[in-house]
Amino acid sequence: MTRGIPMPTEPREISQGEIWMVRFYPQRGSEISKLRPAVVVSHDVIGRLPLKTVVPLTDWKANYRDYPWMLKIIPSKSNGLGKPSAADCFQIKNFLDERFVERIGKIPLETLYEIHSTIAKTFNPIYTICF
Repeated sequence: MTRGIPMPTEPREISQGEIWMVRFYPQRGSEISKLRPAVVVSHDVIGRLPLKTVVPLTDWKANYRDYPWMLKIIPSKSNGLGKPSAADCFQIKNFLDERFVERIGKIPLETLYEIHSTIAKTFNPIYTICF
């Protein structure tokens, strides 16, 4: 048990485009922290380690419109979010499957492509990806 949340005992299927509650602790400095939703952005068959690449979600704030690495996600029945959120594409992380607590929803493919494109722009703002 970590911070009062039981650790998973069996491997689970964690797929690209899903939103999961993920443990972002321990954190250091300005890293995003706590148990929070995150979008799985890595492809399902890439990698040989039990890792998934995720983009954390945080509450949407009006000033995030000025930050090109923040992508607004509107809540819907399919994504399981209860309020407008921001995908913080600058805080992309790779985590072991054991950090994933609960699947809460899934984003549309178009939103996943927007997140991928925004991640690329964090490496260099002139990057554009055409899907």
